[in-house]
Amino acid sequence: WHLVNMNKKIKLLIADDHRLVREGMEAMLSGVADIEIIGTAPSGEEAINLARSNRPDVVLMDILMPGMNGIEAARWLKEIDDRIRVILVTMEISKDYVSAGIKSGVDGYVPKDISKNLLLDAIRTVYRGERYFNDAVKKLIFEDFYTVEKLKNPKKALPNQLTQRETEVLGLVASGKSNKDIAEVLDISVKTVETHKTHILIKLGLNNNAELIRYAIKNNIISI
Repeated sequence: WHLVNMNKKIKLLIADDHRLVREGMEAMLSGVADIEIIGTAPSGEEAINLARSNRPDVVLMDILMPGMNGIEAARWLKEIDDRIRVILVTMEISKDYVSAGIKSGVDGYVPKDISKNLLLDAIRTVYRGERYFNDAVKKLIFEDFYTVEKLKNPKKALPNQLTQRETEVLGLVASGKSNKDIAEVLDISVKTVETHKTHILIKLGLNNNAELIRYAIKNNIISI
């Protein structure tokens, strides 16, 4: 946890159509030293209005709400200010939702039965600018990534002159794997992974991991 953020509280907004869930999360997190809850919202629309006026750092967003769902709301929030981090908190861990969430640019995806410590870990992780997917979500993305593609299909044209190894790295990054995980899977050093990532971003004309993931889904490098 970075020292620079020690004195700054993470401004948090909670959006869920169930009052009990909203109040439960608020009660659970309100005593935490580095968290400041700036509001709660019963709908996606309300979350957007609150975010416009209060600019939260992190939004905990339910997916299934009447009116605008959490994934649409996440897309809107990112358009208002792409520094707002959105974590989808849901009962439903499904490929469709995970895929739609990633395409909308969400920063994290966790189940509603997550523990307080893991939820705090998720909030702090996305606040630092990283992504947070719990193991069930990673497994879902990762299983598919291996079963559907294997990324070793010789008939498949490699995008923009990526090498075979770069394509593998791209697929692993897009599956939410950390540099350390990728290094272990491919049996290379973390530094080599970072070099591959830099080359991939340059070759594809992309700026960051989020764009890379969207590219990978759009071009069927990974199939979610």
